Amino acid sequence: MELELRHLRALCAIADAGSLGGAARVLRYSQQAMSTQLQRIEGHFGEPLFERHASGVEPTRYGAEVLAQAREVLDRADAIGRRPGGRAAGARQVLRLAATNSPVLSGMVVRVRSRLPDLGLTVSSVYASSEIVERLEKGELDAAIAVDYPGLELPLSPAMAHRGIVVEPSFVAVPAHHRVKHRLEVALADLADDAWFLTPDDGAGWPGVFYGACAAAGFTPAAVHEFLGDQLQLQNMIADGLGVSVVQATIRPISGVLVKPLTGTPLWCRYLLLWRRDSVTEEIAETLFRSAAASYRVLSAHSPHLQAWAARTYGADGGSGAPAGGSTPV
Repeated sequence: MELELRHLRALCAIADAGSLGGAARVLRYSQQAMSTQLQRIEGHFGEPLFERHASGVEPTRYGAEVLAQAREVLDRADAIGRRPGGRAAGARQVLRLAATNSPVLSGMVVRVRSRLPDLGLTVSSVYASSEIVERLEKGELDAAIAVDYPGLELPLSPAMAHRGIVVEPSFVAVPAHHRVKHRLEVALADLADDAWFLTPDDGAGWPGVFYGACAAAGFTPAAVHEFLGDQLQLQNMIADGLGVSVVQATIRPISGVLVKPLTGTPLWCRYLLLWRRDSVTEEIAETLFRSAAASYRVLSAHSPHLQAWAARTYGADGGSGAPAGGSTPV
């Protein structure tokens, strides 16, 4: 088989969609045709480019190398014959991007830079989602990743657009020697006597949703330490037995820390992409969203505790149509 640009586009579509079925829908193929084409492409390279899982596919190490080169080739091919327009010679569009405490950011930025090499990016870390919305409304930012909670969606003006990336369950991190260490899931009430590390008010509903869940479970936390800092520092304190904490489901625990789902899943959060309609084109918004979604799929695929919870909650396939990890699509 002679490798063609359409083959490279197929590989990128599979990686971006996280599944053969999703890529088939994007490229308007049948799933069987998509599967057959991938087999031919992998035959050309002589080894698998994707690992197959119940929840979708994930690039192998070699596949990730091929994908990086494929994106570069496609970017160069798309640039052939392109003439700069609408900007002064030498000018470059710069996108002002902000993000709250989200693990999605790094992988998203890498993908955006690969897919839109002519787009400049400045990235700001802003903890409070309410502040992110305020700065977007003022025109100080162009786009952002924010967080809100089911039933407490962020209020946005008509000048703003948004797309939900994922609705994710919140888990809990405990010391490896904790009394709940052998349980698959932990009831929130079982941690009533523990000290908690909690991040401060994010202007979107946290930590109110946490205290509401505790009240529904019949207790008020015995002790609370406000913490806003490095995740490694937080995990080290948990490993030392100083407390427990609500954590993102994709967190990678260090030695001495266990991450477990909460019984009944009383806490959820939503990651969403926000942007100004007047400064972000549809092409850029779509690239931002697809890059963020792909970044989350990789994170969830490398999270055994999230995958195990999804299998128990949604079944062996992690829930039809749900992102990798079984989190709820929005």
